[in-house]
Amino acid sequence: MPILSIQSHVVYGHVGNDAAVFPLQRLGHEVWAVHTVQFAAHTGYGPPKGQVFDASHIRDVIDGIAARPDFATCEAVLSGYMGSSAIGEVILDAVKRVKSENPKALYACDPVLGDVGKGFFVHAEMPDFMRDYVVPQADIVTPNLFELEALTGIICKTLDNTKRALHALHDKGPSVILLTSAVIDETPESSIDMIVSDVQGMSRIRTPRLGFSPNGAGDLTAAIFLSSYLKNHSAEDALAHAASSVHTILKATWKAGGGELELITAQDALIAPPQLFAPESLS
Repeated sequence: MPILSIQSHVVYGHVGNDAAVFPLQRLGHEVWAVHTVQFAAHTGYGPPKGQVFDASHIRDVIDGIAARPDFATCEAVLSGYMGSSAIGEVILDAVKRVKSENPKALYACDPVLGDVGKGFFVHAEMPDFMRDYVVPQADIVTPNLFELEALTGIICKTLDNTKRALHALHDKGPSVILLTSAVIDETPESSIDMIVSDVQGMSRIRTPRLGFSPNGAGDLTAAIFLSSYLKNHSAEDALAHAASSVHTILKATWKAGGGELELITAQDALIAPPQLFAPESLS
């Protein structure tokens, strides 16, 4: 069944929908991609060339999709960077429409706000909007460590505080949380952690740290995790798949010079990553 993915679009490179759509397709999903912007390349290359679409444009596109007779077959909505609260409201309305047609559909939100060492890179209105309006509507959220702290107000330097923050975020609504990148006091300098939390408990996977964080890695991680979770609703299985696939793709990207994600050359890792990482229980 289709996934409605509402994210940014770049012509050159792999961020937003261009880090999510191909992996989802390669994993066997039909994807309805709605673009919130169209840029030549991501902003890491400098001021973007292209256009930011306004909320009314995005709503019109979604209206057109909703008019299709198979709209009720949509099994999930995936969202990433939201340029404004107005766009966020359109996305939440899309989630409501999808769920009214298919009550079993899931909303997976990558709550893009900022990152460790970079701070916030969204409009000033967005942290509160994400915390108070978006996160409560999400079934799955995939924050990085900075975003988990921003959404809960809890500084996550220790595992105990990280667990406390995850519980606090659950209290806001989401049933599944994937902490996509965590370096806390107990994380070895050569490693990086992913932690998943749901009603079954918490599990962690620790992978080698490659020393770089390419644009689009979070978008890729959210897409793979959602795809895997839709198979059997096992958060632990989805963690293992996402961590193993993403590590292989990042490793290939590092070997190629650390530029754009090597999604095409390393695409087999989406299906069968050569190195499998097993979760350890934190419960």
